[in-house]
Amino acid sequence: MSSPQAPAPFGLASATALIIANMVGTGVFTSLGFQVAGTKTGFALLALWAVGGVLSLAGALCYAELGAMLPRSGGEYIYLSRAWSPTLGFVGGFVSITAGFAGPVALAAIAFGRYAAQVVPVPPLAATVGVLVLVGGVQWLHARGAALFQLATSSVTLAVIAAFVTTGLAVGPVEPISFAPSAEAWREVAAAPFAVSLIYVIYAYHGWNAVGYVAGDVRDPQRVVPRAVIGAVLLVELLYLLLHWMFLRTTPIQALADTVEVASLSATRIVGPVGGRIMSAMIAAVLVATVSGFLLAGSRVTQAVAADKARLSWLALRSADGVPRAALAFQLVLVGLLIATSTFEQVLAYAGVVLNLMNLLAIVGVMRLRRTAPGLPRPFRVPFYPATPLLFAALSCWMIGFVIVQRPAVLLSALGTLVVGALLHRVLGPAGAVPGTTTPPLESGSGSGSGA
Repeated sequence: MSSPQAPAPFGLASATALIIANMVGTGVFTSLGFQVAGTKTGFALLALWAVGGVLSLAGALCYAELGAMLPRSGGEYIYLSRAWSPTLGFVGGFVSITAGFAGPVALAAIAFGRYAAQVVPVPPLAATVGVLVLVGGVQWLHARGAALFQLATSSVTLAVIAAFVTTGLAVGPVEPISFAPSAEAWREVAAAPFAVSLIYVIYAYHGWNAVGYVAGDVRDPQRVVPRAVIGAVLLVELLYLLLHWMFLRTTPIQALADTVEVASLSATRIVGPVGGRIMSAMIAAVLVATVSGFLLAGSRVTQAVAADKARLSWLALRSADGVPRAALAFQLVLVGLLIATSTFEQVLAYAGVVLNLMNLLAIVGVMRLRRTAPGLPRPFRVPFYPATPLLFAALSCWMIGFVIVQRPAVLLSALGTLVVGALLHRVLGPAGAVPGTTTPPLESGSGSGSGA
């Protein structure tokens, strides 16, 4: 929650923009190259994005109930603490701080560097560092300015994708790929590579829960949070399906395989080398919004977790205008470490698994809170309950089950993160709001944003 001197910076438009920026980024422009390694038919590849969209919408509806019921910044940290236990809540917060935000910021910054290097003669690493300095500087100066910057860059994101899809479908080459639901396509949908590829897709959709991380900075969160979440997810799902239809329609699958710069390759096929450089510049601009959105949310989660731990008081304080500067700096340090020590695909697979585990626990928590805390105010209730949370849980378990078999090392890394988070919770001691912060005690289970 912002300090009393600073009004909550996020309204419906900027909250929706934050979610869109957290969703649209590295994964949608890069992950198709990994998916085509095991899935070849057009129908199965588009089905990946349709299933991911259904899963994300089900999750978003559940998070809309949680966010309206517990309108305090922190996301899974708040929801898991209230539904399960403070220990699991801290683990969820730790995962958000590390894999949930530092990982995606690192991926988006790396991708920005690669796309920017195709436009101007600058080393990719220098461009990566440059975008982090730019966005970090904007957010350091003022909370309201950061919200306006987010709204502006997210608007650019939507315009770029719309222009890209329209141009590709109007003038691009047409590849001999079928999108019909053939027997071969259905076999691919039921195969292990489809489930493993779904990890990348879920990562690309991840961010639909972003407004829950800044709910304490949202005006009228009980009304705004559900509207922002549902509207953003539906819009992004439509854009993702159109974008991948255009990718597959204009670029041979053989050329896409193991390629990170999928969008640049597709743009080159559509309008030639000059067009490819122009598109690379536009995608780099989109990734600025992604870096901004994840840093905004990540710094708020870091501040919320720290506010309940006296030993983390150095991370918990905000400036008079509502900027959690120490938490922002901490997030940037984590991002730097990931960029220096991990490869792109390792970060992508690891982040996808561990984040889905936390989302699964939070959404099952919706059902648990219906039983254990029926008296909590619920301005928004999940439609088609309990089918909606059960659908999310079933698809998530199906996907994670295949990952256990196909990528055990990734699962071990995810479980290691959970163990480290639990140990940290024990070392740091029980929750208790840090004096001088504006975050209410966790056990209250409620809060509200300022402003009308």
